[in-house]
Amino acid sequence: MPYQHIRLDIADGVGTVTLPRPEKMNALTYDSYRELETLTRELPRMGDVRVVVLRGEGKAFCAGGDVNEIIGDLVARDMKDHLDFARMTGAVVAGLREAPQPVIARIHGLAAGAGAVIALATDLRVLAASAKFAFLFTKVGLSGGDMGAGWLLPRVVGLGRASELLLLGDTIDAAECLRIGLANRIVADDKIDAEVGALARRLADGPAYAQAMTKKMVQRELDMDFASAIEAEAQSQALLLMGKDHAEFHAAWKAKRPPKWGGR
Repeated sequence: MPYQHIRLDIADGVGTVTLPRPEKMNALTYDSYRELETLTRELPRMGDVRVVVLRGEGKAFCAGGDVNEIIGDLVARDMKDHLDFARMTGAVVAGLREAPQPVIARIHGLAAGAGAVIALATDLRVLAASAKFAFLFTKVGLSGGDMGAGWLLPRVVGLGRASELLLLGDTIDAAECLRIGLANRIVADDKIDAEVGALARRLADGPAYAQAMTKKMVQRELDMDFASAIEAEAQSQALLLMGKDHAEFHAAWKAKRPPKWGGR
């Protein structure tokens, strides 16, 4: 479907989603939230997209919700409207986690508020040296547990560090993000496109079904006990052992050639 408030470009299996409001540091509006929610719902049916790259246009990744268009408007609304809005924003994060494709966040400049949580919800976060994160919800009088941050962040950086970031809302730089595990890697600002492009290409050329199952198991096992996780992995692996990609690996290994992954 056509999008008016986000941009989707698909090329060679890579779907690049751009937040296109550089003059507002890509602050999110009702419309852009709705389109992101729609896009994440559609991703499981987009067979031509094997990996997603999420980026912001201009000097920032995303400064969060637009203060005038969202925050100013919500002040005058009732509880039902507030709840509907909060559920919609959470659905964006849930959609990123449930999408079968690996999602890479390409982060330069500021990722704040909702922008920080959306980046947190991706599978891999590549930061430019200029990148900064701020889970600043308490600084505007709101709970730091927003859009799933209270569930996701402790699982990424640990309970103590997550509590500090969500309670205080402080801004941390790229080096600190890497140190605590919020970033997968840091590169110079002028190298980030090449780094993200190479990573996206590697994933897009890889075994899509195996990658999708890996992402699903990582997500599902967060809430399982160890014995249940072992059994779930046994069942999922049995499915993949019967898959065409695994058979292709074996054929390629015997023929001493690279495998040709079909995503099956």
